[in-house]
Amino acid sequence: MAYQFITLETNDGVSILTLNRPEANNALSRALSLELIDAITAADAAEETTVIIITGAGKAFCAGVDLAELNDDSSVLTDEGLGTESPLSVAMRTCKKPIIGAVNGAAVTGGFELALGCDFLYASEHARFADTHVRVGILPGWGLSQKLSRLIGLGRAKELSLSGNFVSAQDALRLGLVNKVCPADELLTDTIAIAKQISESDPAMVTAYKALIDDGYDSAFGEALKLEDERSTRWAQDVDYSVMAARLAQLRSRASKQR
Repeated sequence: MAYQFITLETNDGVSILTLNRPEANNALSRALSLELIDAITAADAAEETTVIIITGAGKAFCAGVDLAELNDDSSVLTDEGLGTESPLSVAMRTCKKPIIGAVNGAAVTGGFELALGCDFLYASEHARFADTHVRVGILPGWGLSQKLSRLIGLGRAKELSLSGNFVSAQDALRLGLVNKVCPADELLTDTIAIAKQISESDPAMVTAYKALIDDGYDSAFGEALKLEDERSTRWAQDVDYSVMAARLAQLRSRASKQR
């Protein structure tokens, strides 16, 4: 599929997916959303990809649903769906490969939800986050009301969502919304660096471990422990211990360099 509103490039196991409507602050039009779904699905299926990065062109990460398009055609909400079973939400939630958000600027409402759909976030010093659903007059449908409270705590989530206030990159780091804040000109470099570190491992191991974390997090603690035991036992039956020994040697070398 030829893309008009996003770009997709892959190097060294890392696919970088860039929202490319800077003149509209990368708002999620119907066309961009469909391209985003296709690109995520394609990268997830590509053997050469181990990790996916989502970022935005220009000054914004994503301004959310395209309100100009919505004003002209309200079926954008109903036909494409904004619920957790909408195609975009499903594409991100079911992606087997890690998705890292490189938040280069404002991530607002639906853009905030898009960011929270990633496995973890790096942010530019210029990034800002806001849940303005209550001010716009629409309830979230991609999981923000549940994900945010689990990330930063119930009280903080209620304050942020019910006020519609913006949170700076540094405050987002303090709250645990993002893993790292980078100078603007180093954001993509730093995000690619961590993505490449992840992609150095066996791709099957990466996807299996991500699935174990996600599936366990969605379960009660006791059930999650049982799940880990079951999958660990199954995995151990197929381990090539000669390969593991070679990896342990590489790990010791890597560990000595990280002291």
